[in-house]
Amino acid sequence: MSSPTPNLPFKDEKLLDVLHIKKYFPIKGGIFKRTVGHLKAVDDVSFSVYKGETVGIVGESGSGKSTLGRVILRLLDPTDGEIHFEGKDISGLTARKVRPFRRDMQMVFQDPFGSLNSKMSVAELIEEPLLVQTSLSKAERKEKAIAMMEKVGLRAEDRLKYPHEFSGGQRQRISIARALIINPKLVICDEPVSALDVSIQAQVLNLMKDLQDELSLTYLFIAHDLSVVKHISDRIAVMYLGRIVEIAPKQALYNNALHPYTQGLLASIPEVDLDGTNQKREKIRIEGDLPSAVHPPSGCPFRTRCPKAHERCAVDRPDLTKVGEDEHFVACHLYT
Repeated sequence: MSSPTPNLPFKDEKLLDVLHIKKYFPIKGGIFKRTVGHLKAVDDVSFSVYKGETVGIVGESGSGKSTLGRVILRLLDPTDGEIHFEGKDISGLTARKVRPFRRDMQMVFQDPFGSLNSKMSVAELIEEPLLVQTSLSKAERKEKAIAMMEKVGLRAEDRLKYPHEFSGGQRQRISIARALIINPKLVICDEPVSALDVSIQAQVLNLMKDLQDELSLTYLFIAHDLSVVKHISDRIAVMYLGRIVEIAPKQALYNNALHPYTQGLLASIPEVDLDGTNQKREKIRIEGDLPSAVHPPSGCPFRTRCPKAHERCAVDRPDLTKVGEDEHFVACHLYT
């Protein structure tokens, strides 16, 4: 099956195409440490990202969403499949040949303190990508770094401080400034606000949306919190056990989730009846633990936890299929 390519009237130029990507980690065993199996972290994922949009990737811990982000950025080599960035296949490039693409593809990590070198000042951290990727003079690097600090809400006079002297929200702003300093086209955000307080989360998300508009950025936003993803995404892909089980425009997904897993995730979000209508979505309770990615269930990977599973689910693995007219794709036998 080819990558779902929605006809979005406000997105007409494809930036990223992920085609049947797999990432298997070998499991070693025995005296001679031979490969005795594989952990299927990402198992045949296909989707597209258009310039200027934000695609959210959501799922439980262990669903493979963070691994997928690292494979797309080529921090991990794919086991199989292709990654096309601006029409160029980068999936098989060596580390040396993929380096020029680093300028256009950057990442913001979950833990800003862990991703920032504690021995470098803020100025050094933000300027480092310019030192590696450009031939700007020291004065030019300093000027751009100060401008970027101010753009993300940091004070220029704090540029000689170190990461431990800042709050968690400020450190994440430093990480964002570092990622954006070389004007990337795609920014992969791996749980960028999950470690922050709720009030700070909103500030950082609003900042990222403002920067997206100002700098014409494209985001791939990875998170486990559907309410956070709803705030920033144009389209949302739901992952389960290494596969995308549903992908749709934001409103279509939240108003009419089709896959039982997505319905279960949405049911876990607290609802407040502000208008007095007391209209609540169908409650699907997800029970049990996530199955092993080493020995996934046959057929549909969600069938062991699905209250709507039937005989076919144990035999055939469903493909992503378009349902309706709103570019809504779902991998579920209830719709085939």
